[in-house]
Amino acid sequence: MPDTKAELRRRLRRARTDRTEHERANVAAAFVQHAAALAGSTIAAFVGVRSEPPTVPLLEALHARGVQVLLPVLLADMDLDWAPFTGAADLAEGRLRMLEPVSPPLGPGAIATADLVLVPALAVDGTGMRLGQGGGSYDRALVRTSAPVVAVVFGDEVLESLPAEDHDRSVDGVLTPDRGLRWLRESPGGGTR
Repeated sequence: MPDTKAELRRRLRRARTDRTEHERANVAAAFVQHAAALAGSTIAAFVGVRSEPPTVPLLEALHARGVQVLLPVLLADMDLDWAPFTGAADLAEGRLRMLEPVSPPLGPGAIATADLVLVPALAVDGTGMRLGQGGGSYDRALVRTSAPVVAVVFGDEVLESLPAEDHDRSVDGVLTPDRGLRWLRESPGGGTR
């Protein structure tokens, strides 16, 4: 594979910083339009910060629908704890400038209560391989859940293939602003989820 993970990350991050605020606002609105496709009474998600796909309006839409939304709280060892999302006004800057809920954390195992997990990614390929930021936080956290995992990316970040290592955890689906939720893998009972 011609691009290493580090080279791909640099290229993808550069492309993200080139997006305008108008583009980002359109992406946020498109994600809200896809909120109904995200099923479950508890959804673990994340707050898109800096150049990541903006997710706060989607989180607000899920919360307004009565979904319990769990957000990550980055621990000192780069593992993830989880706390309930109660609204955008109740987010504060945490480690590495991530926005985190101010509500008390529920413990790293709280992700196991989720019916669906939305994860950040720099890119995903058609087999479900996910390219993360490189810290390994989600690879560790995802072993604690059996819920379907969906990567949230911009539409042009669904690539043909990505480099993979043994510790990388693939995803079951992808959420993009242009195409909505697409399942990439078959469910255990047969058919796509």
